Amino acid sequence: MDSSTLRLVWDVVEETQDIDLLALPDTALVKLLLQRISRKVLLNGEEVCTLYEYISARTRLIRDIADSWAA
Repeated sequence: MDSSTLRLVWDVVEETQDIDLLALPDTALVKLLLQRISRKVLLNGEEVCTLYEYISARTRLIRDIADSWAA
């Protein structure tokens, strides 16, 4: 995964309402973020799988960040 894709992931996280980031179950959160990323760039199957794994491994971090925004 290149740096522009990583930046896009975190930009989408920042654009997403904290209530969505905190309230959705992990799989729904990953799906939501992937949908929002795919609206911005065209992803092939391999990229979707890579992003799914990347985001899934960081759901706790994403929720911690969203929690800090909500506080």
